[in-house]
Amino acid sequence: MTDRDVHLPVAAQPSVDSLADYAGRAEDGGYDCVWLPETWGRDAVTVLSTIAERTDEVDLGTSIVNAYSRSPALLGQTAATLQEASNGRFRLGIGPSGPVVIENWHGLEYGNPLKRTRETVEIVRQVLSGEPVDYDGDEFSLSGFRLRCGAPDPAPPVEVTGMGPKAVELAGRFADGWHGIMLTPDGVRDRLADLERGAGLGDRDPADVAVTVGVTCCALEDEERARELARQHVAFYVGGMGTFYRDALERQGYDEAETIHDAWQEGDRERALEGVSDELLDDLCAVGDSETARERLERFETADGIDAVAVSFPRGAEESEIEATMDAVAPASES
Repeated sequence: MTDRDVHLPVAAQPSVDSLADYAGRAEDGGYDCVWLPETWGRDAVTVLSTIAERTDEVDLGTSIVNAYSRSPALLGQTAATLQEASNGRFRLGIGPSGPVVIENWHGLEYGNPLKRTRETVEIVRQVLSGEPVDYDGDEFSLSGFRLRCGAPDPAPPVEVTGMGPKAVELAGRFADGWHGIMLTPDGVRDRLADLERGAGLGDRDPADVAVTVGVTCCALEDEERARELARQHVAFYVGGMGTFYRDALERQGYDEAETIHDAWQEGDRERALEGVSDELLDDLCAVGDSETARERLERFETADGIDAVAVSFPRGAEESEIEATMDAVAPASES
């Protein structure tokens, strides 16, 4: 049985309380895990601490925090603390993000993102073991650090995001899980081959790497409004958030991704939106009325190799539209 998770919305939320309320709604709806991205609003750690206190059963995790703005040792401390605060329900999701975020927002050199992610995973695991951390890598050299609180038992999983073949291969080789985004069901299958190759390089069983795929969902009585929100969301990420999302779609055979990206960069938002074809929207997202959204979401859940589908929401959706979507595709709504 494929798990159904939620990516909590972060854009323009009124308060920490509102995010905790969404998490409680997800728990009541039978979702398995609530994931919190960290973008340019509230930090993930403070919000997840609040959520840990106000929920009882649902897992919670970061998807994602970047591997640059916090040191690996601090990420390990944070994971240990949130595992304790949540009574064993925490999952650490990390990734390199991209130069738009790391260099422009954080003022740091992007460097070698794959190597940094790998070394971060390895150091975090050492921290979580409770043993002294001695590490000599290309990105980091550490010695003498050790948790002065009890090591978490069990240690929380350390999962990574990735879009390109090498990034997914890295997840299969080193991480406890892989988070995919901007993928169609067929696109997921292609990336799973990369994950399996990485698992082979690490002498691991691919089944031991939890695969979570984020899917943009919008289930509204007004189907055109749902499609409009999803179309705006796709155009923003493909056009405005670097080249990773564009490249991910092009690898899956959607040549229009270049048109969307170029139009957005030129300030032609209307042409960028027009570039998101109905075919692309239907392949990539689960939008429409409640029945249609559920059916399109199930296409991902029936794909071999996917352990969890994470429901996410268009960035322009209002609170009532987020709640309607969350309720419409909740596991409890289908029982």
